[in-house]
Amino acid sequence: MIWLCLLILATGPVVLAASSPFLAYRGPEYIAGGFAGIIALSLMLIQPLLAAGALPGLSLARARLWHRRLGGALIACTAVHVGGLYLTSPPDTLDALLLAAPTPFSVYGVLAMWGILLTGGLALLRRQIAPRIWRLAHNALALVVVAATVAHAVQITGAMELRSKWTLCLAVLGATGITLFRLRVLTPLRRRGASRG
Repeated sequence: MIWLCLLILATGPVVLAASSPFLAYRGPEYIAGGFAGIIALSLMLIQPLLAAGALPGLSLARARLWHRRLGGALIACTAVHVGGLYLTSPPDTLDALLLAAPTPFSVYGVLAMWGILLTGGLALLRRQIAPRIWRLAHNALALVVVAATVAHAVQITGAMELRSKWTLCLAVLGATGITLFRLRVLTPLRRRGASRG
């Protein structure tokens, strides 16, 4: 049941966007970049659930393995998203990257992009950083990425159908918030309780 709900929530916006009339007026680079962004948003629904080992049928070790793999997929989607927009309109994309664009959603998009890249870099340095510091930094970056991505997505009027976009964005925020609360608040409290008992 959980897998079915996730499948509908993650793929529904992609399927609905594929039938959008907006696509008729766009080139292949823009379409590829746009769909890479939608897929990245969909992956963010699954990422925190994998990190917490909250998906049925997956051991924690396998879930964490898939969490790392989807992290790489997120970086790839981000590169395609930015690259597609750059090929469509280099001046607009450069303005956005330099935080000179007049649209607020551009700022959130750039913030999300840097957050994703920093998270990837942090993952590569995991063995060189103390575990507690690494977890705190990773969680903080994940929260920034999710919040900025959602703020970026909801301000854009484009191929994504409105209700499915909002539903996915709320689901991503909920999954991230619940996972962080579970990992950073409930789990430490349970450990303290067990050690006292």
